[in-house]
Amino acid sequence: MPHIASALRLAESALYLTSPNPRVGCVLVSAQGQVIGQGHTQMAGGPHAEIMALRDAQAKGHSTQGATAYVTLEPCAHQGRTGPCCEALVQAGIARVVASLQDPNPLVAGQGFARLRAAGIAVEVGPGAADSRELNIGFFSRMQRGKPWLRLKVAASLDGVTALDNGQSQWITGEQARTDGHAWRARACAVLTGIGTVLQDKPLLDVRHVETPRQPMLVIVDSALQTPHDAALFGPERKVLIYAAQPHAAREAALLNVGAEIAYLPGPPGANMQPPKVDLQAMVQDLARRECNEVHIEAGHKLNGSLMRAGLVDEMLVYLAPLFLGQGAGMSTFGPLSTLTQGLALDFQRTERIGSDLRILARVRGSAGF
Repeated sequence: MPHIASALRLAESALYLTSPNPRVGCVLVSAQGQVIGQGHTQMAGGPHAEIMALRDAQAKGHSTQGATAYVTLEPCAHQGRTGPCCEALVQAGIARVVASLQDPNPLVAGQGFARLRAAGIAVEVGPGAADSRELNIGFFSRMQRGKPWLRLKVAASLDGVTALDNGQSQWITGEQARTDGHAWRARACAVLTGIGTVLQDKPLLDVRHVETPRQPMLVIVDSALQTPHDAALFGPERKVLIYAAQPHAAREAALLNVGAEIAYLPGPPGANMQPPKVDLQAMVQDLARRECNEVHIEAGHKLNGSLMRAGLVDEMLVYLAPLFLGQGAGMSTFGPLSTLTQGLALDFQRTERIGSDLRILARVRGSAGF
């Protein structure tokens, strides 16, 4: 269905823009088959795709009476940051709506379709469903599982080394792979890292190599609150959230002074009575409460392993360089295992050459079955 395909392309063009709202596109077609308006959802608080398409048609002098709206997600039926889109379609005289999917948001969840049908508008649901859901996998995850979609990014040599024993890791992969990695950062609501990476690499972890209208929030797992208050990652417009387990009054005051937010989520002390670490399950639930859809993980092997062991990682984004490095840090501290069946089973989604490197997107088996 070409008009749904066009609506999906519009939705994809909003990949970096709409969070925490879903990426949605809309195409309006007259009864004579002419495309009269189109649009995609804007930044949170701005117009949704249907409103943008209606405005586009109006600006071009087209009547929407009797038109069909092709939209990649159910028109909303509630008053949120904006008004209900289903009412706008009714008022515009739309005769038919073709939608890819029902909105998983409990505030909508079929009510938009019901309102349209009650107004005499024909509703068809299904075309483009798989593509629309994939484009909004994080939104569906948050609405249906109560957790964001966690994507773990790793850059490694072909033998799986992410850093030398002396800590050197810049740069194992090439410039094109790094730019591609920034594009994946840009689509996320949050970039997640650990205190080890902050202290060792002194990273910025922002989006610099691709254009983006918004920067994802930076989340740091820092049990003992060791993040330096003068770290380069702090900026005047940067939202930084630190999850800690052990209060430290002086460090907390210094971090709050540079704009950080601190959330204490201690887990139980370890069996050997080590101080508590951040409760990762509780952290992920809290990120969902903060309206995070996709979380992009760029951390060291210890935090990577902890997240994997906790069953929190949904997808692996791996860049492999044509290089052997021998001894060094691996992708994760995971195991040791006693049988092969205890391994974390993955399904390859896509493999692609990015410059001289190989990009692998692999999904944890069963993670998308919600």
